[in-house]
Amino acid sequence: MIEKNLTKNSLKQKRRSLTNMSDIQKVKKLREATGAGFKDCNLAIKESAGDLDKAVEILRVKGISKASKKMSRDAKEGVVAISGDDKKTSIIEVNCETDFVAKNEDFINFVKELSEVNNQNDSDIEKLKKAMMKNGNSVEDNLVALIAKIGEKITIGKTKTISNSSSINYQYLHTVVQDNLAKLAVVVSLETKDNSDTVKTFGKQLSMHIAASNPLALESSLIDKTIIDKEQELVTEELKNSGKPEDIAKKISLGKMNKFKEENALLTQAWVMEPKKKVQDVLKELAINDLKIKEFSRIKIGE
Repeated sequence: MIEKNLTKNSLKQKRRSLTNMSDIQKVKKLREATGAGFKDCNLAIKESAGDLDKAVEILRVKGISKASKKMSRDAKEGVVAISGDDKKTSIIEVNCETDFVAKNEDFINFVKELSEVNNQNDSDIEKLKKAMMKNGNSVEDNLVALIAKIGEKITIGKTKTISNSSSINYQYLHTVVQDNLAKLAVVVSLETKDNSDTVKTFGKQLSMHIAASNPLALESSLIDKTIIDKEQELVTEELKNSGKPEDIAKKISLGKMNKFKEENALLTQAWVMEPKKKVQDVLKELAINDLKIKEFSRIKIGE
């Protein structure tokens, strides 16, 4: 009974203290709670007749409205973030409209925390949107609030988690913005029981190779069929206008397509450290029987 009375009294005191606050104090409190600008907070306080809870909801709804209006804009700037350890590593791309915003403190802090939450949710985009952040709000709600505050379109782009208990992940960041944030990020997973410096050096060099050479898949047979079909269309169209005999054109087409597959599959690409060799040749020369490239991910802003 005493506890109930104390609770009632504390609630009454809280309501009284809020009631006794001036509009300016309420605007300040609302800004601290939401991060919204002075003008928006001032209008929300007036619209809610001084009720802070209603004012928060008004700002939330306005934030959604602002965010939806910005969705038609292009967002080709931003950062890519890496999180996790050498057994489970995640990459996530977060886009915005300008490089200026990509360096904004609020944007950077959001991406850093988002990256950790993404690693916990295995890059499942639907789970990620509903996941809670440190402030008790979902990723989706925090994204809407950030768009309303910054005034630019911000979107979650490509994301990937590589997790293999029998592998070690190596990573590379190019054009680093801050800590684990960059304009281009690579994660590559090597399966082996060998933990020598030779393997570590190869892992680092391979991640740099992937950053520079942008392979489409590990092997040519794994390249997306839609990409192959599109390239075949381009080659066919090019040869159609060349005036070459049909049998010659077919041979040229086959040669061009084989070259395309070779140049875009990681294992058959020319090794950037020594272009006369292919990646698969370097792998063989290491003479580590159980060493395999399991998978990789490369994400670059604007691609």
